[in-house]
Amino acid sequence: MKNIAYNLDQIESVATQFILDISDKKIVAFVGGLGAGKTTFIRAVLQSMGVSDTVISPTFTYFNQYYTPNGLTIYHFDLYRLKSLSEFEAAGFFEYLYQPNSMVFIEWPEIIEKILKDSVCSVKLSVLNHSQRLLEYHF
Repeated sequence: MKNIAYNLDQIESVATQFILDISDKKIVAFVGGLGAGKTTFIRAVLQSMGVSDTVISPTFTYFNQYYTPNGLTIYHFDLYRLKSLSEFEAAGFFEYLYQPNSMVFIEWPEIIEKILKDSVCSVKLSVLNHSQRLLEYHF
């Protein structure tokens, strides 16, 4: 497990280190309360991976798709509004989890945890104060 307390002005360097640490992971599951900074951190990670598109929260669309310069497809899910695993599966989202040459970032993964394979990186983000966050992750 790795723990990093950081100020918001350090998010880019933390995101760069994070992506190096998890380079062999295919799925990254983010937990943390509302306003903990999950989308903000994912945005910084995707920018460090070279994504040039504007990274926004997929709260109302359930997922967004991005591409890195080296051809990796990134699927960014926000499952906050889903109520069950069967709702996730009925929407056809399961097929995105293990696509070749892709990586998946999931906010609010609790409803699908039982179908995630062992190669998941689990991330917890917590607010320490108005400008500082705690990033905890293990694989």
